[in-house]
Amino acid sequence: MNVTHIPDVSVIVGAYDAMPYLVRCLESVEAQTIGAHRIEIVAIDDGSTDGTGEYLEEFAARSQVPTRVIRQRNSGGPSGPRNVGIGRACGRYVFFLDADDHLGDEALERMVEMADRAGTDVVLGKVVGLNRGAPRSMWSRTQERVDVHHSKVIYTLSAQKLFRRELLDRLGLRFDEDLRTGEDALFTMEAYLRGAGVSVIADYTCYYLVGRDDGNHATKRGSYTLRFEAMEAMMALIHRLEPAGPKRDLLMVRPFTVGLLQQFAPGILNQRESEQKHKMELAAPLMKTYWTDGVARRIKVGERLRLVCVAHGRLDLLADVLRFLQAKEVPELVSSESGDKLFLAFPHFRDRSAGLRDADYEVTVPDWHGSRRVERPKSPPGPVPRPSTLRRVARRARKDLRRWRVRMSVG
Repeated sequence: MNVTHIPDVSVIVGAYDAMPYLVRCLESVEAQTIGAHRIEIVAIDDGSTDGTGEYLEEFAARSQVPTRVIRQRNSGGPSGPRNVGIGRACGRYVFFLDADDHLGDEALERMVEMADRAGTDVVLGKVVGLNRGAPRSMWSRTQERVDVHHSKVIYTLSAQKLFRRELLDRLGLRFDEDLRTGEDALFTMEAYLRGAGVSVIADYTCYYLVGRDDGNHATKRGSYTLRFEAMEAMMALIHRLEPAGPKRDLLMVRPFTVGLLQQFAPGILNQRESEQKHKMELAAPLMKTYWTDGVARRIKVGERLRLVCVAHGRLDLLADVLRFLQAKEVPELVSSESGDKLFLAFPHFRDRSAGLRDADYEVTVPDWHGSRRVERPKSPPGPVPRPSTLRRVARRARKDLRRWRVRMSVG
């Protein structure tokens, strides 16, 4: 296929044994209101054996959307096909469309208009799950430009977004083919941090995330060891790109809570002891290198305490906390003597033998005490004046009152 003009969007579709979902996927590209002349498809058959490659070639031969098909041996993951697609893309923007999923009809038109108007390098279009979950917190409203430090966009790091191709070329940004999971999160986070802004489209469903009936979805594959590798890569990336301080702390909350914390959920109690210990061993260098008080104080007490137990290498303490959570018990709410701090007394609170600090139990962000929302106390009032100070203030006030009365009588 000869490209005689520069399309607005190159839709990159990596496909491996994607039938029959691929049919609906490609139909959604053909239905785009932006028009066939403004887009192209770069489709990579990653060694499929179910007719995916043959269907792609048939589609390319008949579709009005210019389509190039690359067939290759199976690469073992989505990164290789996506990188091939970036290398072949000609559009001003690229969009990564998974072969299982499909687009809303106006998706590309709306996203290109947004990127052109706002001058941003990444556009997030609202995602809805079909037969599976989908992220929701970042779709509260449409925004032309958001700050990654003051929005929820870091909680959607999948690759299904519009990226300005100039950004990818300038940074040499590609998917890490050595990672078998989490590679899209690494790619997207770097684009967020090094790009010229992020836009959010929340008033139109741009992307339908489809759960396959056979359950064979890439995000469900991979052992926990691969997930620890992905977490380490994400933490290292944030440390490399964001200077130390509150902004870095905020970004680091994500890999600790959406990542590491999931490996130490109540389900670990049912795992073999050898697996529990192995997870603690894998977590140890991450906690030593990246876990700080600045990060800890941005996390709710119940979640923070689990991570603190991991940082101490204490499976016994972690098990107690997890059983407490499983039983849906409500910790006692304890106030400091001065009233300037609140604590949630989860297991081992002020148990000296456990080696945990009061600060590990302190409410530092909005939290929950049963069904009641708990806020960090406001700063206490200043110290109460001493009696001598009060007497001086009173004497001064009486003198001022006498002077005023004299002036009034003279007048």
